[in-house]
Amino acid sequence: MATTKFKTQDGTAVPDLAFGTWQIPNEDACRCVKEALECGYTHIDTAAAYENEEGVGQAIRESGIDRRKLYVTTKVPAEAKTYAEAKQYIAASLEKLNIEYIDLLLIHAPKPWDEMHGGSEKMYFKENVEVWKALCEVKATGKVKAIGVSNFNIADLQNLFDHSEERPVANQIRVHVGHVPDKLIAFCNENNIAVEAYSPNATGRLRNNETLCKIASSHGKTPTQVAIRYDQQLGLVPLPKTTHKEFMEQNCALDFDLSKEEMEQLLSIEDDEQNKLP
Repeated sequence: MATTKFKTQDGTAVPDLAFGTWQIPNEDACRCVKEALECGYTHIDTAAAYENEEGVGQAIRESGIDRRKLYVTTKVPAEAKTYAEAKQYIAASLEKLNIEYIDLLLIHAPKPWDEMHGGSEKMYFKENVEVWKALCEVKATGKVKAIGVSNFNIADLQNLFDHSEERPVANQIRVHVGHVPDKLIAFCNENNIAVEAYSPNATGRLRNNETLCKIASSHGKTPTQVAIRYDQQLGLVPLPKTTHKEFMEQNCALDFDLSKEEMEQLLSIEDDEQNKLP
């Protein structure tokens, strides 16, 4: 796999495709990550909330690959909204991963998960500044190379801008065919924040989309491959996840380009939140 790298605002080179480990149990994580590395992935994404950091770290240590050639992301849980809690979780992640350092550390979400989509009006601005302070401090030690956020909207990002000289280098958000938050992506681009796209295949809901299937057939690729490549051509870092090596290999076989017309067709697909996707 020929993985392109781009540089974030701090000069960090980031592989433009990551292997996601959400919902992979710790007992399976070592095998899955080892297989992903064998397929050519060099960017591995995990989180404290996934409860598989130990398995991920074991795979990296046992892979025999020079640590400097790999890029590892983990996240402070969304529920950790104090400085002390953040420091505690960061220390635990470093211990569980046991891989010398973390390349990218993110705040997993601006609100606790049970409030993210529940209509809560509380913004946690003050709390996120405290958590961000903890991330900045651990970055200064060298145990974390870069820091960022996940699921942050424009107001959440602006809050950090207003209270810290250190800006996030990345924002990991949900982006896939049928769900492209244009304004948020544009804001991130304007502020030199790399956008990482999780759920590039809409957790499997895209595989039967007629337009996607037609485009995939014309390229001799699967709908999932087209969905991942679509995110890349939007300038994003997709994070596909699978536990099957066959699909790992497919997901990183992205040696094709979607035409301008094909990208426009995919961009025209309605948002799945409006029940337009299968």
